[in-house]
Amino acid sequence: MDRQAQIQRAERFRSLHACGQVFLLPNAWDAGSARVFAHLGFGAIATTSAGVAWSLGYPDGEQAPLDEVIASIRRMVRVTSLPLSADFEAGYGGSPEAVAASVRTVIDAGVAGINLEDGIRHQSMRDMDDAARRVAAARHAAVDAGVPIVINARIDTWMVDDEASTSERIADTTRRAHAYLAAGADCIFPIGLADPEVIATLCATIKAPVNIGARAGLPNLAELGRLGVARVSTATRLATAAFASASAAAERLRRTGNFDGLNAALDYEDIQHLFVSPDITEGDTP
Repeated sequence: MDRQAQIQRAERFRSLHACGQVFLLPNAWDAGSARVFAHLGFGAIATTSAGVAWSLGYPDGEQAPLDEVIASIRRMVRVTSLPLSADFEAGYGGSPEAVAASVRTVIDAGVAGINLEDGIRHQSMRDMDDAARRVAAARHAAVDAGVPIVINARIDTWMVDDEASTSERIADTTRRAHAYLAAGADCIFPIGLADPEVIATLCATIKAPVNIGARAGLPNLAELGRLGVARVSTATRLATAAFASASAAAERLRRTGNFDGLNAALDYEDIQHLFVSPDITEGDTP
C-alpha cells in the first residue's frame, strides 16, 4: 500500500490510544470478518493470531507459515482503510534480529500496529531482558521503515499456569511493562487479566495505555474506562463465536435434516454488498 497512507493510518491508530476514553478493537481472522467489522463503524481493527491460523488450517502458536499469515494480513488491509493492528505473536523470529526482519515484512503488508507477546506457548515466560530486546528490535524496524506503528506489548503473567500470587504477578507485570516501554512499546496488554481491582492498580501504575482482553463476565466498556483502561480487544472471542455458530447450525442440520436453522441475520446480498460497494477502496468512516 502507499506508505504515506499507511503512516496516516498508524498516526490515526496511535491517536485512539490518547483520546482520553476507552476504545473497542474487534479482532478479525480474514478479509471477510475485517470487512464486516469495518462496516459496523469501529475505529480500527486488529487480527487474532489464533483465528488467522485456524482460517489457514493451522493451530495457533506461530504454526502458520509467515508468508501465509502476511498474505492474510494484506487481504485484510486491502478491504478497509481503517488502521489494522496485527497480532504478531512472539515476532516470528528466534532472535531479536530475526524478529526485526519479520516485523519489517508485516509493516510492508500495511499494518498500523502489532502485538508482541512475552509468553512461550502459554507455558512459561520469556526472560524479561530478551523480551525487551525483541520489542526494541521491532521498534527499530518501524523507525527504519518510517512507519510509527503502535507496539502493544503483551504480558503473559496471567496466562502462564504457575503458583505465583496476585501480588507477585502484579510486580512482575509492572517490571516487564516498564522494561518494554523503555524498549519502545506504546501499550501494555496483561492478557487474561479480569479482576477489576488489579486492572485499576496496573492502570494507575503503568504510565502508558493499557489493553484488556474482552471476555464474558468482565466489567462493561464504560466501567473499564473508569478503571483507567485505554483499549479493549476481543482476542479470539469473535472468531470462536463464529465457529460456534456455524458448528451449531451444521450440527442441527445433520441431526434433524431441517433447513430452518440456516436463516441468518446477514444474507447473501447483505454480505455481497460489503465487497462490491465503492467504499471498499475509499475507506469507512468510524
